[in-house]
Amino acid sequence: MNHETRTDFLPVPIGGHTLPELKYPFNALEPVIDMQTVNIHYSKHHKAYVDALNKAELALEQARNKGDYQYIKFWEKELAFNGSGHILHSVYWDSMTSPGKGGKPGAHTSYYIAHCFGTPDAFKAQFSAAAKAVEGSGWCVLGWSPSFFRLEILQSEKHQNLTQWGVIPVLACDVWEHAYYLKYKNARPDYVDAWWQLIDWGAAEQRLIRASGGVLPIQPV
Repeated sequence: MNHETRTDFLPVPIGGHTLPELKYPFNALEPVIDMQTVNIHYSKHHKAYVDALNKAELALEQARNKGDYQYIKFWEKELAFNGSGHILHSVYWDSMTSPGKGGKPGAHTSYYIAHCFGTPDAFKAQFSAAAKAVEGSGWCVLGWSPSFFRLEILQSEKHQNLTQWGVIPVLACDVWEHAYYLKYKNARPDYVDAWWQLIDWGAAEQRLIRASGGVLPIQPV
């Protein structure tokens, strides 16, 4: 049997993760998120997760080659924490665009918001409340659950905690303090309320289509 080779889905090489290129300049999210915050957040914080993820993968490769797993617990934790941080940051940047330019939820997004949360206002209220109530540092994530065939709103602390297995992030709001502290200080609720102005609904629609397979069910979910 012949198998088609897909060059657009090649695995990331071990230790070969890189920062995704931003689709906008550092000042594009102002006045909601200031240029300095975006620069530091992307260039320092996100990059640190990428570097640590690569380090963990290379360390695990070395452990496999040597058959030496005495530090396996440490490196597996590093892999989960930094890998999750890299994924969520990548979704976070792609979830946003300049204020007022994000359009409206697409057909798939609107359908599943209606059937999973009732109304757009109910969805927004639940997401905002969850984001504001994350304990310590973490995220609020709108994710597609292949197991339940529905959208879920989840709080994620330390990236890898309080998630559901297999859920694919569609929108991610970073509520670690480094995401908003320069402008909003300790007023996380103000940051979350303002963040809605930045959502790129077209990007969210494309992630949801890829995650769900792009087919709307005949019957309500």
